[in-house]
Amino acid sequence: MRHPPRSVLLAVTGAVALLAAVTVPVVTAQGATPACTVEYSVTGQWDGGFQGAVTVTDNAAPVSGWSLGFDFAGGQKVTQGWNAKWSQSAATVTATNESWNGSLATGASVSAAFIASWSGSNAVPTAFELNGTTCNAGAEPDPTDPPDPGDGSVPALHVAGNKLVDADGTTRRLLGVNRSGGEFMCVQGHGIWDGPVDDAAIGAIADWNANTVRIPLNEECWLGLSDIKPEYGGTNYVNAVKDLVGRVKAHGMTPMLELHWSWGQYTGNSAGCSDVHATCQKPMPNMQYTPAFWTSVAGTFKDDPTVVFDLFNEPYPDRATSTTSQAWQCWRDGGTCPGIGYEVAGMQDLVDAVRDTGAGNPILLGGLAYSNDLSQWLTYRPTDPAGNLAAAWHVYNFNTCANESCWNSTLAPVADRVPLVAGEIGENTCSHSFVDRVMKWFDDRDLSYLGWTWNTWDCSAGPALISGYDGTPTSYGIGLRDHLRALTDNSPHSRRNPHS
Repeated sequence: MRHPPRSVLLAVTGAVALLAAVTVPVVTAQGATPACTVEYSVTGQWDGGFQGAVTVTDNAAPVSGWSLGFDFAGGQKVTQGWNAKWSQSAATVTATNESWNGSLATGASVSAAFIASWSGSNAVPTAFELNGTTCNAGAEPDPTDPPDPGDGSVPALHVAGNKLVDADGTTRRLLGVNRSGGEFMCVQGHGIWDGPVDDAAIGAIADWNANTVRIPLNEECWLGLSDIKPEYGGTNYVNAVKDLVGRVKAHGMTPMLELHWSWGQYTGNSAGCSDVHATCQKPMPNMQYTPAFWTSVAGTFKDDPTVVFDLFNEPYPDRATSTTSQAWQCWRDGGTCPGIGYEVAGMQDLVDAVRDTGAGNPILLGGLAYSNDLSQWLTYRPTDPAGNLAAAWHVYNFNTCANESCWNSTLAPVADRVPLVAGEIGENTCSHSFVDRVMKWFDDRDLSYLGWTWNTWDCSAGPALISGYDGTPTSYGIGLRDHLRALTDNSPHSRRNPHS
């Protein structure tokens, strides 16, 4: 899906999720209140990562600037944070105030949060200092168990005939949303995600009874190429994606990783930009970087069979080539494609890149016409040694194949042979009458679909499901939310097939 104008995105990028200040003094055994108190909590935890929060209360004289220090005892490492400037040297973590929250009156509190990695153990720090003064002096620390963010029961999926099934052979439908941001924020130099992706924000998605979150990515950011700010690319970007995957799974939802924006200069018919860099949707992936991207992504997640790979967002070589057969051949085989000035990586190249790592994860492949045309998908589908391919399809009310007649003639034959996933469904009317029709058609056939998109954009500029990251729906989002909630057996906690 193409994105709203930059001005719309900037309006929502500046929003910061603040934690409420809480004043709960810790009283010592002698009844004295310490000079400062610190409450530390783990607000969400997943394999290899967690989200932590601190609330600092100044019980002594007012301060005009603060610095909180503590030591990790389990090898944890802070990767990002907010409401403070976070840094770490060896085991010692330091959080210093931002320009707007440095003043603390007597009895006042300030809260900040962070994301960190962990392995082995996630021991709670026991000693804290505020501006060199020991906090919680004389008090026994009272760590609490983190809230349960979900049962974490995310199935490892594989293809069986024309269905996605779990280890028990039970059919699983992928029903949920797209979480846009990772494809454009980094390459535009604004960050990694558009809006919060903390535990509360991901929990709000699960509250709609979604069981899948599609996460669009940018290959230059993942690979850390020189045009990307270091703080938003390479290891920092990869770790942020891994953290988000962990949070999605912690809420019992399937993570779907998808390459959205890629390198390669294309200025032909329907070009989204003239830039060689990954700043828009290109007609096809490229041999320069895309196989390396998928080799790295697959290598990162090959031991996690719960992750689904969607290899390329919306191919449109049909806009560049003169015949449909040329377009489909370009789609599968890549190489030198008419009308495209860079060497193309075909879908077979990308399947091979994934499988050569040993990854057996399910793979989705979208067809032509921005993934709206699957008319020859079965004829040109690549060879997969793992036998784990599914067809991806996108539909909006303004697409060519946007009615039941087309779906019956072109989608149904594909769905009879392989799993069919509508990776993006939406409409640009701020209403949901069209997606209601799409969902019914897919429900009648036990197929999968995901709404575009879980971002707080103006729904008149593009299909935005929410107006707030607490899950407040737009008039368009109401349709998907209410429909998913009506499929009660699709609860992310039960994860049963709604038509079993």
